[in-house]
Amino acid sequence: MAGGADVVAAFERCGFTHVVWIPDSEVGPWDAALSASAKLQLIRPTREGEAIAIAGGLILGGARPLVIIQCTGLFEAGDSLRNFVHDLKLPLPLIIGLRSYRLHQAGKSMDTCPVFTLPILQTWKLPFQLLEPGYTVKQLEDGLQQILASGQAGAVVLAE
Repeated sequence: MAGGADVVAAFERCGFTHVVWIPDSEVGPWDAALSASAKLQLIRPTREGEAIAIAGGLILGGARPLVIIQCTGLFEAGDSLRNFVHDLKLPLPLIIGLRSYRLHQAGKSMDTCPVFTLPILQTWKLPFQLLEPGYTVKQLEDGLQQILASGQAGAVVLAE
């Protein structure tokens, strides 16, 4: 997994102004580095739908936020995602942690998060890039830069 300081440096190079996140097992270790960043304002909403709504408001106000949530939060945030991405067409970048992906691929997990996450992203017509375990900070940054360059919403999905 990518280290917090390197990830925060990548987010800063992308030009993000805010990180709206609910930490999970994969990205939780980034917390100290995000909290210490002088360039990124860290916002900790209570629910994932709220995270998307906050980020939408920030975009409308001229900021450049990044939303970081886990796959189950994506499920909860569907209506906010639909509204901000499809109705308002806001260029919302997301990082989504896909828990239990490796175990599911090996037939060793009954967690349904890996079963539904990618099909839900496809249903919501949200472009995404799946990064396998062992991804590099450069791959993460490149994925985010591609989303930003597109001028549309998109996600980098981190397989756990």
